[in-house]
Amino acid sequence: MVKKLFIPGPVDVSADVFQAMSHPMIGHRMPEYAQLHESVTRQLKTLLNTDKPVFLSTSSAFGIMEGAVRNLVQKRCANFGNGAFSTKWHDVTKRCGLEADLFSAEWGQPITPEMVDQALSTGRYDALTLVHNETSTGVMSPLADIAEVMKKYPDVSSIVDTVSSMSAVPIDFTALGLDVCLAGVQKAFGLPPGLAVCAVSQQALDKARTTPNRGYYFDFEEFEKNDLKHNTPSTPCISLIFGLDAQLKKMFAEGLDNRYARHAEMADFTRSWIQQQGFGLFAAEGYRSMTLTSGANDGRTDLDALKKLAGARGFAMDTGYGKIKGQTFRIPHMADMTLADLKEYFALLEELLPQVRA
Repeated sequence: MVKKLFIPGPVDVSADVFQAMSHPMIGHRMPEYAQLHESVTRQLKTLLNTDKPVFLSTSSAFGIMEGAVRNLVQKRCANFGNGAFSTKWHDVTKRCGLEADLFSAEWGQPITPEMVDQALSTGRYDALTLVHNETSTGVMSPLADIAEVMKKYPDVSSIVDTVSSMSAVPIDFTALGLDVCLAGVQKAFGLPPGLAVCAVSQQALDKARTTPNRGYYFDFEEFEKNDLKHNTPSTPCISLIFGLDAQLKKMFAEGLDNRYARHAEMADFTRSWIQQQGFGLFAAEGYRSMTLTSGANDGRTDLDALKKLAGARGFAMDTGYGKIKGQTFRIPHMADMTLADLKEYFALLEELLPQVRA
């Protein structure tokens, strides 16, 4: 049975995007690919409001996450963790043989500007990592406020994961003054997994050139040299890039403000529904994601049983991630989803909930 995906990624992919991905294959060193690459990166620059390079990486987002620390940590990295993926980034940094410290907030709570300021004021760090929208908890940290603090420390490279927020909320790379802003395409972009995008500042590119042992596959200098020719250092996932080109055109046809408003409306609708069913909201008030909502189990609902029943009816449900699996459940509202999709899902869950509650 093919299930309709109500998990935080990969998300369902629209038929028109799959159609775009079926474009006849081209060679990645042919002029046709350079035209495609330039079209995609130009649109991504508009999306992020930057004239700096935006790289396309055939990898998961964690590839670029590892690559960014290998390129930009020369002294010591401050990793800010408030969930599974932000904490994993600290593990990745350490496994690369780099000096790093983890600054943790309780799961369900945001990373705050005060946390960042306190860590960077020590003068120990030349880079930081931050997850804007922590997919494991549904917490969206206040990136704009944090970015203002980071401007006090211009020698600290800011590396920000916007994996589950890019394209669903405004992210102004230039105004924020970020050094690296990265995302995978299998969440808010509404594409199959396997491609990551990454905006990089000039300061970050200049620093990377002086960083030893940064490897090859994710070497920013290699990306930069090839990007000047509208290309990639190694063979890219061409079909996915055709899909991204089509999806970006669809985003601009919808209108970015309309797209952001649609995501906000779905987020509000989902939060209200969760509370109407007697559940709580796991993320702290004021810091709740616009792309997925994490509900807090009420202690009387068998989420695993609910997941099985929903699966038998053709819907893939999420029952939490990591150490809060079973204590929470996550509902996505991103990419090409609409209120109609959510209403269909919620109607099913309302039918099933009486069967799994004590």
